[in-house]
Amino acid sequence: MTVLEAAPPFVPTMPRTGKPFSVRMSNCGSLGWVSDKAGGYRYQPTHPETGEAWPPIPAILLDLWSDVASYPELPEACLVNIYSEQAKMGLHRDEDEEDFAAPVLSVSLGDTARFRIGGTARKDPTRSFDLESGDVVVLGGESRLVYHGVDRIKPGTAELGLDCVPGAARINLTLRRVSTP
Repeated sequence: MTVLEAAPPFVPTMPRTGKPFSVRMSNCGSLGWVSDKAGGYRYQPTHPETGEAWPPIPAILLDLWSDVASYPELPEACLVNIYSEQAKMGLHRDEDEEDFAAPVLSVSLGDTARFRIGGTARKDPTRSFDLESGDVVVLGGESRLVYHGVDRIKPGTAELGLDCVPGAARINLTLRRVSTP
């Protein structure tokens, strides 16, 4: 059974407004990141719609973490963001974790995304560049709490097809250590 069969994609909503995200999400690992109007941004051990535990993080992703994260503990969460051709992700910081010494590791699959990155203050200048299928980004050290987001997806740019995930142009896998060891 695949991760998305065990933990079907869902559409999270913004905490204050209840407005739906433009991406669908799923998770794997002992904890999964979710968001809704009732509970806000948080990690929890179960899928918000099925109530089932998240499936384990695949070994290939744990191996990648061990190779590039420079952190002694394994990730507890792997957020799966599923982008349609129209989806975006506004500027945000990954700050729902306990230990900011642990990096955030991101893997891009599918169509190219125009990625925007800034500084640690929302009003800091930003720069943009393309993330292509297979690119890996590690936000760690001084960059751990920078604002970042996806401005747009460039349809039809990937050699890797995502036909196995209906409506997906791009998938981003984000590995995080949530708890302090």
